[in-house]
Amino acid sequence: MQRIWRGEELGGRHVLVRCYHGLGDTIQFIRFMPALRAVAREVTVWCQPALLPLLATAEGIDRAIPLHDGVPDVEFDVDIEIMEVPHAIRARQGQIALQRPYLSLPPGGAEFQRSRSGRVAVGLVWEVGAWDKRREIPVAALRRLSGSSTVLYSLQLGPGAAMAESIGARDISTADICLLARRIAQLDLVVCVDTMLAHLAGALGLEVWVLLHADCDWRWPAHGERSIWYPTARLFRQSRPGDWTSVIEEVRNALDQRNGASVAASPDRVVDGLGASISSREGNRR
Repeated sequence: MQRIWRGEELGGRHVLVRCYHGLGDTIQFIRFMPALRAVAREVTVWCQPALLPLLATAEGIDRAIPLHDGVPDVEFDVDIEIMEVPHAIRARQGQIALQRPYLSLPPGGAEFQRSRSGRVAVGLVWEVGAWDKRREIPVAALRRLSGSSTVLYSLQLGPGAAMAESIGARDISTADICLLARRIAQLDLVVCVDTMLAHLAGALGLEVWVLLHADCDWRWPAHGERSIWYPTARLFRQSRPGDWTSVIEEVRNALDQRNGASVAASPDRVVDGLGASISSREGNRR
């Protein structure tokens, strides 16, 4: 039985947050849990099982339980769908535009060894599910991103994963989201279409470039290359519907600029495993 909360005074009640949409939606909107917890006695998040290890320790969540058909296995006073939370709490800009990561890297090793060549390690995702094929990039176009200063890694799942070798990308894809988080933390940059990975990288405070079609989803601005949601994200968008060629060329030029800056700053830069990568990031945040 649902007892939907619409923003009225909670009076110290226990709130159940339902995550009925996609994985990316849950990751994006979990940022509002601390603000919700500030006005609730307890917050339980009923989420996709794949996200449980990530969300179990997130700020503002008392417990996370696996989503399934039927009724939740917990007592609660009121409930709300996660994407309705910002409206119910009358979220302010500061609660949206977080300037720090709001998810933590799960414990464990990355379980792959990235190249020690000093080249910039770039993770790629170019396909999405069947819901909106406008987000999909022809894999052949990504060959332009391969160069002497980059090493490409495929994070692509599904049928498109078989095409990784054709663009010279090493396949490090995984359906395990915690393992995926550890792997992208070992890379320098993620370049992806509008999919869950963009939200995961942004929530972890990792650098991500998001490639958008001309009529992009509401959560991304219609103009500009920055997003209020993720300070570490950079947006590249089609100027004409269906034209990915110019987008990839823009990304290629940005990579050349980024790689040149990296070499100038540190010509002998080598990341030796996940621990060094995380230590470097943590040092920069202090």
